[in-house]
Amino acid sequence: MDLQTSSSLDELQNEEQRRVLDTVAQTQAVTEIPFPANDNLCTRYATEIILRRGPTESLTIKIIPDPLRPQSEQTTIKSFQESITDFQELPKIMNLATDLMGIKKNGMALENRAFARDVLSIEIEGPSRPQLMLVDIPGLIETATKGVTDADIDLVTEITDHYIRQPRTICLAVISSTSDYATQRILTKVREVDPEGDRTLGVITKPDRLPAGSGSERAFIELAKNNDIFFKLGWHVLKNRTFEEAGCTFEHRNHSEAKYFRESNFNELGQDTLGVDALRSRLSALLFEHIKRELPKLRSDLNIALADTEKQLQILGNPRSSLTECRTYLTNLSLDFYELCKAGISGTYEGKFFEYNNKQSFGDKSSGAARRLRAMIQFLNQDFNEHMRTKGHKFKIVHDAADSTSKPALAIMPESDQDDGDDAAADPVPERGTMPQPDQDKYDDARQPIVLEKWEALNWVRSVMVRTRGREVMGTFNPLLIGELFWEQSTKWQSIAEDHVGTVARSCRQFLDALLMEHCPKDVKTRLWSSHLEVAFNQRLKAALQELQRLIQDQKDYPINYNHYFTDIVNALRKYTLESSLKESVEAATTHKHLVGCHSTHTSASIDISKAVQSMMPKMDHNMENVSCGEALDHALALYKVLCKTFIANVTTQVVERHIVRDLQLIMSPVTVNEMKDSQVQSIASEPMAVRRQRSFLQDRLVKLRDGQDIFRSIMGSVN
Repeated sequence: MDLQTSSSLDELQNEEQRRVLDTVAQTQAVTEIPFPANDNLCTRYATEIILRRGPTESLTIKIIPDPLRPQSEQTTIKSFQESITDFQELPKIMNLATDLMGIKKNGMALENRAFARDVLSIEIEGPSRPQLMLVDIPGLIETATKGVTDADIDLVTEITDHYIRQPRTICLAVISSTSDYATQRILTKVREVDPEGDRTLGVITKPDRLPAGSGSERAFIELAKNNDIFFKLGWHVLKNRTFEEAGCTFEHRNHSEAKYFRESNFNELGQDTLGVDALRSRLSALLFEHIKRELPKLRSDLNIALADTEKQLQILGNPRSSLTECRTYLTNLSLDFYELCKAGISGTYEGKFFEYNNKQSFGDKSSGAARRLRAMIQFLNQDFNEHMRTKGHKFKIVHDAADSTSKPALAIMPESDQDDGDDAAADPVPERGTMPQPDQDKYDDARQPIVLEKWEALNWVRSVMVRTRGREVMGTFNPLLIGELFWEQSTKWQSIAEDHVGTVARSCRQFLDALLMEHCPKDVKTRLWSSHLEVAFNQRLKAALQELQRLIQDQKDYPINYNHYFTDIVNALRKYTLESSLKESVEAATTHKHLVGCHSTHTSASIDISKAVQSMMPKMDHNMENVSCGEALDHALALYKVLCKTFIANVTTQVVERHIVRDLQLIMSPVTVNEMKDSQVQSIASEPMAVRRQRSFLQDRLVKLRDGQDIFRSIMGSVN
């Protein structure tokens, strides 16, 4: 195989440099980190030249297709791969690759184009090869010409930008002496991406084309001295082969270059900035120093990749091929599931799983809140309680504006409790006698209560009383009337309660989903949920809804109450009514006399009891139907308040807690796994072929990354 390494390549790296670069090569592929590249110029496409150490000499050429190509073209291009044993065969193979990219009209060209986004990859391996990757990219074009369109110009610019913008790239900004360097766009480009000149080395070519002693020659000499366009890496000058020297050997070319620099005006420059031999040594030092600066970052990236690989393997768990392995895996998974689920239910939020972003407000819309299951259940139950209290009733009864200040909130707003410290004024009062628009919250079907003034409420009671009359004496009412009023007032309870149960169920599902996502791979999670957990959870939800239907059925039966709070409310209503009337009558029957004495402002008050009584009599309604309607309304509102509290307690305790939340961890416990059939265990836990391949890849990657860590530990001290 005629792929021998020249002494020129050997000079690129000493033993210390090769040791460091061996480390880089070992870690580069697995971490997918682009390493520093020496950017040069070519003609029609980017060419990656990858030199690496290997046991035998080999040279492989392939094409990396442009990802924007149609899939069929990508498949054709990817199939191209050639290996050669002699560098003399390289031009022929490159021509075949160029045809396949569609740049030429002959051969297998897919289409005709001047440039391509495809990348030609040349991989050269050998025992004495330096670890190095170089990238040739197309030279920038100024204007469109025959065969080169404006689109081609844009494409070349895009390719150039892609490579030189990479922060780990050393840019070789190559300019020709045959034209004014101020007009050569590559200098503008590299200064855009590297404004301080930290990673750019300027290269001047064809200095022999400049007239000796001319102003142009002097300008390029000053440029090479770093006096005009400054790069921290400086400038270098190379003499290219002349047309007559095209067939000469490398040795002849190097001899001709050395002779020119000895005799030309460029000899005033330092010898370390002239010629290919000096450039080789210079690049070696620059590359090595650049790599040393990148090593800490590369080591950090390697550690990140290592942690990610370990986490992915942890999620995959132990291998799951045999029945024993599958059952052991599910048993271990169920232990983690049981403990975390129990902690979430009890509100013990310890460990990484329960971490919460303190910048987020807690609620059913915030990410991560569902993991704190007990807090979420409490939040939803409280929301349900508030919704029932403020919007669970059909009618909201207020007094006439004329005397509303004299009536207590307890008597006219059934959703407010004085002893609960509720603020009745906090709720907005919709337009009276109308049906407002739906509330814009999660209870989409729950509408705002219809607002009724007291006289409208009495008319409502009177309309119900007409159809419930029995043999009761006028001035009293049929006990069934209270039930009719209560049923109509509580018609929204079922829909609000069903919505609440559904919301709780969704939160529990989110909790279970997050728990499984944290502890098992996606394929196991999907199968475990569909074959077991979903069935078990749906059974709990079904039992909860059945329990709720029992409560609703109880609500639809004639109400039963033994809570003294009911009579307390009724008595409070009567007391407030009596106090209001008595206050007005006493004020009307009170007379005030000034006390005798000089400059005295004191008075004495006397109350005419007979007059007070006479004043109260006209205020008493003698219409027996009105009296019975008022009594029935007070009883209905008091009963509603008592039973609403009972219903809320029953829904949150007997439905939500008993059937959905309590012992939720038991749906996936070691006992559950032990009771599974062998076929079910294997169908849930057995690894598909794709997972086995992923495990193999991750295990291999883990070994390489850990080896890379060991090598880094051994070399970091030696490169300081």
